[in-house]
Amino acid sequence: MGTSQLTAAGVSAGDEVVVPSFGGADVARAVRELGARPVFADIDADTYCLDPASAAGAVTARTAAIVPVHLFGRAADLAALCAAGEQLDVPVVEWEPLPRTDAIDAVRRRQYATYLGRRLRGVAVPVVGDGVEHACTEYVVRVPGNGRPDRDAFRRALRMKGVACDVPVRVPAHRLPENAQHMEQVTAVRLPEAERAADECLSLPLSAAMTKKDLHRVVSACNALGGLLRERAG
Repeated sequence: MGTSQLTAAGVSAGDEVVVPSFGGADVARAVRELGARPVFADIDADTYCLDPASAAGAVTARTAAIVPVHLFGRAADLAALCAAGEQLDVPVVEWEPLPRTDAIDAVRRRQYATYLGRRLRGVAVPVVGDGVEHACTEYVVRVPGNGRPDRDAFRRALRMKGVACDVPVRVPAHRLPENAQHMEQVTAVRLPEAERAADECLSLPLSAAMTKKDLHRVVSACNALGGLLRERAG
């Protein structure tokens, strides 16, 4: 999706568009290219996607659209967002549909995600309720502790053990300098779930090509470091 689809949805210069701060940097950039103003809303702590209540609270008379972003293979709550949009007379426009993946690969990734979720210690694993569709395109955990230093130290230690991992979103979009001129009192904006996710989230390796040995190496490395984190937190 890009500016053309935003334009098709009726977004023009001077409008406001509600977007998620966590994972919403590309959307905000497209909104700014149209001369419109991104208005950032918070995310749901479990899904990392746009929180319907926060999005509804960000709507004003100038809002032209609400744009949710699907993250890590998990769909935003479109039903709740569309219900809120209908009540407020604001269209909801998906930034991008969930990626289509090979069925066998998708099943394998979900199986591997379940394996990791049952064995990892010292990190908070993804929360996926019964009947919830999750393509598991990324396996994102949270490293508990005192914020960014703990997560980044954990990442460096895992990489030293040969485990590829990365930070999916380092800075929430409402904290990026390029958005400052489009926001009033940018330093006063507080979106606690987006900020907490940016401080704590870490993407662990997960692909259909992994072997059980690969998975075991991830679990062993994380659990050893997670034990050290628990001792320090105590």
